[in-house]
This record gives sequence, structure tokens and C-alpha cells, in this order.
Amino acid sequence: MLILHFRNSFMPSTTLQQQLAFLHEIDKLKYIFRKTTLINNPTRFENDAEHSWHLCVMAMVLQEHAHEPIDLLRVIKMLLIHDIVEIDAGDTFFFDPARAPQQSQAEEAAAERIFGLLPADQKAAFRAIWMEFEAGTTPEAKYAKAIDRIEPVFQNLSNGGGTWKEHQVPLSVILKKLSVIAEGAPLLWKFTENSIRTALAKGQISVGPEPNEA
Repeated sequence: MLILHFRNSFMPSTTLQQQLAFLHEIDKLKYIFRKTTLINNPTRFENDAEHSWHLCVMAMVLQEHAHEPIDLLRVIKMLLIHDIVEIDAGDTFFFDPARAPQQSQAEEAAAERIFGLLPADQKAAFRAIWMEFEAGTTPEAKYAKAIDRIEPVFQNLSNGGGTWKEHQVPLSVILKKLSVIAEGAPLLWKFTENSIRTALAKGQISVGPEPNEA
């Protein structure tokens, strides 16, 4: 629990104490390492705080490619908080078929605990934004998810296939899992698919064999 010391016997309000406790807690995001490595650095894994920052900049730069008009500020809010739950739940490999049920439950519990550090009104607001991202049905959530999927593509393309190669993920599985990009940013999906296929054809990256070739 966060303990702060104030001069002149100043006692902060309960609201401020709750807000500071939350801000103290989310510093842990800097220590949650993802399954992908930095661009052109296959030995240095990215942490969640770095990931969130990069996504927000990408969302601003690429906004014109969103499939529908979006509220960019809401998108940025989603991208800043969407991985906070990984403080408790950890990061899992996106292409692991067994990850979904257990990870979903762990993230729900994490959202309740971590956002629960905030005052009730802010807890509700943060949780609503997080749930909107998870549902992926609004224009903002679709665009945010598209951006979230694209960054690891850049990382794996720059590292010879990265985690796709490491875990022997077939091309068909990669493209199927990443196709959600098309819902939020169709042009970015075309670029992504073409980049992967081109790099593979040129031998610049390696992925796993298709199931019927194994």
C-alpha cells in the first residue's frame, strides 16, 4: 500500500490517496515484459509501458486510416489502460490457442482489483473504457485493436519472424489472428498482409509450417 508523507501535517483527501495509490500501482507495468522483442533487437523484450506509449503515438499518426470517424482521445485512453490488467494477469502469447479462457478470467479479476484502487466514479469510467476495448465493437475499439495488432508485426518483421518463428506459427494462423486489423483500418490490413507475404517470399522471415505440411 502506498504511504505518503506530507509536510505541515497536511492530510490529503481520501480521493487523492486513492488516486495516488492507483498511480503507484501502475508503475509495475514497466516491469511486465511482453512476448515480442524491440524492433531490430531480438534480445531485448518490450515492456507493457513501452508498448502502450508506442501504440498511442501510432494511433495519432495513423488516424486518417481508421475505417470510420473516431474519437482519438477515447482511443488513446483505451491504449493507455488496456494492458494495465497484465500487472496481475501477465502477458500471454497471442497465438497460443489455449490462452483465452484462463487469461480472460485473470484479466477480469485484475481489472476489478487495480481499477478498484480508484475512487468509485473513476473506477467505473476506467473499467468501462477497458471493457469497450475488450469488446471491440465500437469504431474506437476496432481502431485501437487494429493498432494493438500492428506493432508486434513491425517487431517480428524486423527480427526475422521473431515469435512467429520461435513458436512455429503457420502463416494461415498469423493472417487469421491478425485479420481483425481490417475491421478498424482496412488499408493498414492490406499493408500488413502484403508486408508479411512479401517478407516470407523473399526469405526475410521464417514462420512455422502449415498443419498439413507438418
